[in-house]
Amino acid sequence: MDSVFQLVPELARVQEMIERLLAWLAANVFVLGPLLQFITVGVAFVIARLISPRIEKLLESATPPKGYERYFNNVVRFIKPQILPVIWIVLQWFTVIAAAQVGWSSHVISGVVSLLTAWIIIRLASSVVADPAWSRAIAVIAWTIAALNIVGWLEPTTTVLESMAVQFGDVRVSILGVGKAIVALAFLLWLAGFASTTLERRMALMTSMSPSARVLVGKFLKISLFSIAVVLALNSIGIDLTALAVFSGAVGLGLGFGLQKVAANLISGFILLLDKSVKPGDVIAIGETYGWINSLSARYVSVITRDGTEHLIPNEELISQRVENWSHSHRMVRQRVALGVSYESDLHKAIELVIEAAKAEDRVLVDPEPNCLLKGFGDNAVDLELRFWLKDPQNGLANIKNNILLRVWDLFAEHDISFPFPQRQLHIDQVVPVRIEKS
Repeated sequence: MDSVFQLVPELARVQEMIERLLAWLAANVFVLGPLLQFITVGVAFVIARLISPRIEKLLESATPPKGYERYFNNVVRFIKPQILPVIWIVLQWFTVIAAAQVGWSSHVISGVVSLLTAWIIIRLASSVVADPAWSRAIAVIAWTIAALNIVGWLEPTTTVLESMAVQFGDVRVSILGVGKAIVALAFLLWLAGFASTTLERRMALMTSMSPSARVLVGKFLKISLFSIAVVLALNSIGIDLTALAVFSGAVGLGLGFGLQKVAANLISGFILLLDKSVKPGDVIAIGETYGWINSLSARYVSVITRDGTEHLIPNEELISQRVENWSHSHRMVRQRVALGVSYESDLHKAIELVIEAAKAEDRVLVDPEPNCLLKGFGDNAVDLELRFWLKDPQNGLANIKNNILLRVWDLFAEHDISFPFPQRQLHIDQVVPVRIEKS
């Protein structure tokens, strides 16, 4: 019996909670105003559902501008998932405006608008932002703002965050301002990176611009866009841009003392791009490094050798040292191969065979044609020199010389032309008798 009496108060408390819930539903849900709002939301969804497939078909059937097919297809693929929520939220905005004009309550529709806004933002983030961590962070922020707006806590929350601030002279920095600046900076940096990448791709298709000019313009645009993004983000939290004068002075002092090499390489990089002394694809030799330029950057030049090794040469060295650019004005280079034949050989036939061996190689140019010169009469051989021209030095020099010398070896063997080797002859003028004694 005691247990029954103990359960009675609990049952009474549960019954009281159920009655309160029913009373709240009767006052807020099962009334004409909220019911009409739910019906309005449903009708707007049905209309958006009927319209969105037709708009998708129109986008798919649209003819892209000539030369922009790839970009047009990417835009269509990006817009299609957003058509339904965008149409839905536009219809809901109209209903909110209409309800405000006639003085009706629209808290249910406003909540749906907040949820749709968060949904669109999350979809856009997942389509644009490749990093999953950033996508999740954007989703959390969007859902949090939507939830605060639905329950009516968004304005009080922003007021509290704005009141939590620190004063630096005339500059007031609040938590809300810092949050806005971080969001603005992240968005502006992404937008600057996307814009610079798109412009660089477009410039890569411009055959009228030289490679060095494309690199220079691309670097300048990237630095300018990122600088503008940072300045706008700082301005969004109320930082006076004149305060950057002190910072720029400190940067100049640092460049003068600790960053001399970095500054020299940066300035040298711009000079190399402006005077076009080297450019991507050029074949150069600097010091013991021989190869072709793979890329130009703000601090160094990437040179790839024939063995596949990539050398990162500081820009300053290409300005201060002697550089052999084999393709500065043209790619034609002349090579020399020294060889010799014995004095007993047919010299005219040997010269003819050497030229024949050079002409047999596809990489050797016919105009100017290869030539073989008599350089002198050495101690042990008649000295010859083969001269020939190439237009693709980036494909190697040692390999072409190897092929020519092997072919010369075979041709000399076929025509009985011998290669010399060092010889010494001893002449004894008089005979000196040698006495041998037996001990």
